[in-house]
Amino acid sequence: MAKIDVLDITGKKVGSLELADEVFGTINEDLLWEAVTHYRAAQRAGTHATKNKKLVSGAGKKLWKQKGTGRARVGSIRSPLWRHGGTVHGPQPRSYDYQFPRKKLLGALRSALATKFADGKLTVVESLEVLSPKTQEMRKALDTLGADKTSLLVANLNPENRQHSRNLWLSSRNLDGVELVAGHEVHPYHLLRYDRAIFSRPAIEKLQDSLKRTVSRRQKAEVA
Repeated sequence: MAKIDVLDITGKKVGSLELADEVFGTINEDLLWEAVTHYRAAQRAGTHATKNKKLVSGAGKKLWKQKGTGRARVGSIRSPLWRHGGTVHGPQPRSYDYQFPRKKLLGALRSALATKFADGKLTVVESLEVLSPKTQEMRKALDTLGADKTSLLVANLNPENRQHSRNLWLSSRNLDGVELVAGHEVHPYHLLRYDRAIFSRPAIEKLQDSLKRTVSRRQKAEVA
């Protein structure tokens, strides 16, 4: 079972944390690709639209009689065959989201965590709370922790009560290349998008326990 150092906000080692092999043991790149593809598809707005025959401007009157003119028959100036006519089978507003099994999502999350740990891009701190809600103070703390590029901050947040982690939220919201997410909302896409993932100790412990329980239930189901 691997271990990782636990640091304080100033970068000093204050302890260590055991990492479960069930969570940090294997990397499934195919599963990571599927999870990221699903996430990005679900984020698409899908607001594209073209005008069909009934939406383009123009009268519906028949331009000339059906026979006797020597010209091709035509029923409307809005015909798709004409310039400024309607578009046939063009894109219409729709959702690009699709069903993605929860077991596969959790498997991808385990692989993403294992990837960060294997690359040395996973940092665990005792707490992400800063003394004051100042961006400069958070930037200094991230530089001390070696997060000189993009960073993902993961902590146990209460989305209904920002006062619980008010300083952390205020000090990180204006930092370029830094995103703060709650421990129960972290996605494989987040972990792969940012160069370094910084977890608070309570957040990674809770996430690790949750992922271990899902693996144990799956193994019991397979045996049964």
